[in-house]
Amino acid sequence: MIKGEMLMNRRPLLSFTICWIAGSAAGCLFSGRSLLIYLAGLLLLPAIWAVSGGIRWRTAAVFGLAIAAAAMYWEWSEARNVSLLPEQLGRSATELNEANVTAAGVIASPVERDGDRVDFTVKLSRIGLERQGSQVDETAANVETGAKVATKEKVAVVVAAGAAADAENGGSAEAEGAEAEAEAETGVGADAITGAEEEAKGELVAVQIKLQEESEIAVAALWQRGDRVVIEGELAQPQIARNFGGFDYQAYLLTNKIHWLLKGSGTASVKVAPPASWQLSGILRWNDRMRATLGAEMERLFEEPHAGYMKGLVIGIQEDLDPETFKQFSQLGLTHILAISGMHVAVYVGVILFLLRRCRFTRETALTVTLLLVPAYVLLSGAGPSVVRAGIMSMIALLAARLGILKDGMNILAAAALMMLVWNPYLLLSVSFQLSFLVTAGLMVYTPLAAPLFRCLPNWLGSALSVTFIAQLVSFPLTIYYFNQFSLLSFAANLLLVPFITFLVLPLGTLALLLGRFWNTAALLTVQLAELLNNATFEAVEWVNGFTAGVLIWASPSLLWICLYYGLLYGVLYALKRRTEITLAPQYMEDETRPLTELELPGKSRGKAGNTSSNKAVPAAAANSRRAALALQAFPHSDVTRWSSLAAMLCAAGLALLLYKGYYAEDLNGTGAISYLDVGQGDSILITTPGGAHILVDGGGTVSFGKKEAWRIRRSPFEVGAKTLLPLLKQRGIHRLDAVILTHGDQDHAGGLQAVLEGMPVSALLFNGTLADTEPYTKLMTTALAAGVRLYPVQQGMLLAPDEAAQLHFLWPEPPADGQTLPDEVEDQNHESVVFRLEMNGRSFLFTGDMDQAAEEAILQSAQQAGIQAGKPIDILKVAHHGSKTATSADWLTFWHPAAAVISAGVNNLYGHPNGDVLDRLKDENTEVYRTDQHGEIQLRVGKEGIIMRHKLNMKITE
Repeated sequence: MIKGEMLMNRRPLLSFTICWIAGSAAGCLFSGRSLLIYLAGLLLLPAIWAVSGGIRWRTAAVFGLAIAAAAMYWEWSEARNVSLLPEQLGRSATELNEANVTAAGVIASPVERDGDRVDFTVKLSRIGLERQGSQVDETAANVETGAKVATKEKVAVVVAAGAAADAENGGSAEAEGAEAEAEAETGVGADAITGAEEEAKGELVAVQIKLQEESEIAVAALWQRGDRVVIEGELAQPQIARNFGGFDYQAYLLTNKIHWLLKGSGTASVKVAPPASWQLSGILRWNDRMRATLGAEMERLFEEPHAGYMKGLVIGIQEDLDPETFKQFSQLGLTHILAISGMHVAVYVGVILFLLRRCRFTRETALTVTLLLVPAYVLLSGAGPSVVRAGIMSMIALLAARLGILKDGMNILAAAALMMLVWNPYLLLSVSFQLSFLVTAGLMVYTPLAAPLFRCLPNWLGSALSVTFIAQLVSFPLTIYYFNQFSLLSFAANLLLVPFITFLVLPLGTLALLLGRFWNTAALLTVQLAELLNNATFEAVEWVNGFTAGVLIWASPSLLWICLYYGLLYGVLYALKRRTEITLAPQYMEDETRPLTELELPGKSRGKAGNTSSNKAVPAAAANSRRAALALQAFPHSDVTRWSSLAAMLCAAGLALLLYKGYYAEDLNGTGAISYLDVGQGDSILITTPGGAHILVDGGGTVSFGKKEAWRIRRSPFEVGAKTLLPLLKQRGIHRLDAVILTHGDQDHAGGLQAVLEGMPVSALLFNGTLADTEPYTKLMTTALAAGVRLYPVQQGMLLAPDEAAQLHFLWPEPPADGQTLPDEVEDQNHESVVFRLEMNGRSFLFTGDMDQAAEEAILQSAQQAGIQAGKPIDILKVAHHGSKTATSADWLTFWHPAAAVISAGVNNLYGHPNGDVLDRLKDENTEVYRTDQHGEIQLRVGKEGIIMRHKLNMKITE
């Protein structure tokens, strides 16, 4: 009780911040009645603590207030985080989607270009539906001449309404009069996009400009934060997650208070003018230019891929980092070294303090100057959550040192977290924010517990091992939650490479950057040394990543699992620490008393002769020391050691069981599962048998038309396999694919499998026995052979039985001609698609790839020759070729009589899939239709008692 009260008194800010985070998390996770119930439960905790005497009632009231205030603050932020455009434009969100608009505002973010696309954020001041004529030129003229328009919220609504009326009526005098009247009413006039940015009441939109010509790159390079812009383009709603557990782009943008995308074509769709006057945001504009200048200097000094790597390491510009390098670092858990974080800030602060003290500045002056320079470094490095956290903590610590105030690392960390969450509560959902604060707090809490475990090592080595060990353990749950993989070699890689990069490569890169402007020869010599060290780093990372068995794939754990992990980890370390301290305590006391016991030996007295008081005092002190040592030795340390060992073993066993359940998270209970994944215009189906075998049918693929010009190629283009399919497989905890079935070699079925083969173990690849004359197909087969994947050409009549409850009967392609041993190269792959019927738990499913009607007729003819007039009715049919008219004939449907059908097609695809005639034939057959373009991912749970179906969009569940 006293200890709890002392903790609250010593770290009240920490406790308050924990309560604030708990309240914010409740507001984020729950709403309505559920939120009230969870808030009531949270408020009971400080009350129970107060009843038990752990804290005062006044303290409990403050903590309860923090929980309630944080939840209400989150709800208030959520209520304000809505788009006003539907109300302003008098259209529903559905009607505004893909609507052409003309928008005016101010660029509110750095302007970034990747290949043929330019991205930035605009804070709107005006927006209107596009008129019949070109409105962009008219509004741009207003920008250049400084024409005044209303910018306050009330006026913005009237202006938008007027613009919407103009769009409908082809121009309305009443709308123009309303705009003028509103401007006169408020008495507030501002330039079309000028005026102080904080006066603009519009919302943020993410702008994407698709460049049309290479010459437009130079034009876009002139755009800067703070510029006034008028953009003519198409509004679009951000894409939501279309697969269970998939990335939700709309939710991500929502945390940045962005609800719409504005897509323009070419730089001609954007009219730009510099700000009319200096604003506070001009500091950010200057900062962007400085970062761009430093980045250009890095590119001048370093060759690729060193330039992109050093830009990320020294300046925090990660846009130009080689994707393959990032992938290699990510697999070893080294990406934190590429993001400016606490380590960089610590080095920066330490160097400045060292230089100022060497220049004979007083301690107080050095601390003050460093304190003022920290924000400049935070801005210059990109102001990400991790560097902001480190910057705030450094500034608080420097201020405390300057004022001579007792400082506490946990309270400083709590202050930084509270400040950032009050500024922007959505930072709670940021991966960078979570990792930064959690790892820092974990190092403060767990490192003292782990330090005694390394007591036998030299101090420098023991400290390095304990810090690296704890950092790995603390970051582990969030690493597997967000990235679904963990390398067993990550500890060794971090232990060796982080100090190497921090204390050698980072200073050399910074030194080269500083020398580049006034001593180019020295800068180039420094660059050569840095590149030599970089090459060693890249080779070491690539070599370690070669041990693929060390990379474990984990399903995303639950919040309860994460909390139990941290609790059990604390229990293990605390019990081991207690055991170590108790083991060392008797030996320590015995060693300390030995010199005193020697004083009472005959002839060893150092007292003067005749001084009886002195002679008696020494033996008395020795006797007291001996009695103390004997008392300590008589204390039952064995019992305490035994209990500490037992507690450590129990916690370790609990932790091991938790890790086992987390790694083998799949719980089928005798049921199978089929997931028709939404991969756009393509096919990809995941089958999990009741016995736990995982079979992937096709992998989707991004289809490209023609060869792109070099300047259009993006650094990390979207690819279905790497960006959608592989993350989904890992997120679901699939450690290995027992089989991959490639129905045929077309890119929209085979393209995504390249990333799967590179990122996950695969036992066997089943294909149609033909070859496709395309580079991606050749690369796929080469990768499979290099990875030791067994290749099996399948044909009509074959059977695959992954377990007792599942069988795959292959119906097509037909067997090769007699004597043919080598596969043919076939251009029309659709006809050769692998077709099979899956029997699982007494249910039947038909998979058809992109088969054509000729293949259907051949299968039906084979059935008739075998005396089969009608096939066994199937429960679910995967409609061939995305619902194309080239397949799914009436005879085919009559033969199989499917109860339901699934069509895999992309949203608004260019081919018009699915075909209307096919849909009509399915309707005539009384077949219920599910489509990935309308329903997203479609999941089936196949048990002996029946099939349970659900789909991602609308989350409807049917039986």
